[in-house]
Amino acid sequence: MEVSATARHVPGSPRKIRLILERLDGLNVDQALAVLRYAPSPHARSVSKVVLSAAANAENNFDLDVDEMVIRKAVANEGRSLKRFRPRSRGRVSPILRRTSHITIVLDEREA
Repeated sequence: MEVSATARHVPGSPRKIRLILERLDGLNVDQALAVLRYAPSPHARSVSKVVLSAAANAENNFDLDVDEMVIRKAVANEGRSLKRFRPRSRGRVSPILRRTSHITIVLDEREA
């Protein structure tokens, strides 16, 4: 049975978050949290919260054993971009896009 959790509008560009997520496919929940704990990116904390949320969904909503769950899919899609502007010389402006992401983690039962 598949169980998922999603965090929407997480600050951080999807490109940077995908660098973290590509390490997680096929790991169980404990291994994924260990990898995220020592990842050098500040976005690893947001990803670990989504992994913990997916594990809690599996345990509380569906009465599944979290130790038997494996990450099947980890996706970071593009969220809303906040548009800001920075003044430049000669009365001009340059845009700044503060990107956000939608992080989705899908857990599935391990094949025997």
